[in-house]
Amino acid sequence: MIGRDTTAFLAVAREAAPDFGPATARAAFLVAPDGFARAEQSADDNRYMAAAEAFDAGRAQDQHRALHRALSTVLPTVCFAGDPDTPDALFPNNVYATAPGRYLVGRMRHPVRQREAGRADIRAFFRDVLGYAEHDLSRQPHPCELTGALVIDRARGLGYCGLSERCDETGARLMHEALGLRATLLFDLAPGEYHTNVVLAVLAGRAALVCPNGFADAAVVAAIAQVYGAGTVMLSPPEHAAFAGNAIALSADRVWMSAAAAAALTPASRVALSDAGFAVAEVALDAIEAGGGSLRCCVGEIY
Repeated sequence: MIGRDTTAFLAVAREAAPDFGPATARAAFLVAPDGFARAEQSADDNRYMAAAEAFDAGRAQDQHRALHRALSTVLPTVCFAGDPDTPDALFPNNVYATAPGRYLVGRMRHPVRQREAGRADIRAFFRDVLGYAEHDLSRQPHPCELTGALVIDRARGLGYCGLSERCDETGARLMHEALGLRATLLFDLAPGEYHTNVVLAVLAGRAALVCPNGFADAAVVAAIAQVYGAGTVMLSPPEHAAFAGNAIALSADRVWMSAAAAAALTPASRVALSDAGFAVAEVALDAIEAGGGSLRCCVGEIY
């Protein structure tokens, strides 16, 4: 099932057992912020991006290394070199995604990001080192920015795809089919939002961080809340603005987010996460956040 009908989606979601696959990744990959700078094409539809003078490439490198060290304490984490010709490449989850035995290459909207899809070393890593089959969506015309646009409940095979200039309905269907998901709910993001993973995070298949202001239709927010019940954490506008929704669970007991996001969490949000079984782990990423993304955007998952 794929479409905008929340009733049809809920009919599948309520019956979806957590047996689709592992709830969290077995490894992760990063791309170093070499040449980190404001990409004007990306800034065209990313309101979170700072002005050029706010970028500090050296500090971004230091924070990215700290992120690599931190994630490596939880699961194997590899880091590919960056490229000054691809200043957004430190957000690789938009371009590459995996499912057991295969990897996807996404179709990016902006030419500056389309260059990332041609990385021979990253493709060879998945193909030749991991032995994954390739599913290349980068050469077709419909934007589909992978796990930036599509938030996935890996345990139950459910997708939540926010449509914007970064992902259209055909692109969403291509991702849904490539991942073999049981059901994908399509919806419009609120004006000014560019990626779903800034306003929604599904944590190990049993909880969700939701930024209601990021959705054009409140009925979609209500549907997500029905799926995750008491595990639904509704984030306030200040939490949303601090990237608290751009979080990820890489194990069953911990949710990772930036230090700024963690500082913005309300006591109620912390209690809700604790009740769902998650401790909050944080890494300072303020320099990286100038680029319009935060911790989850930096992390590519390997399933």
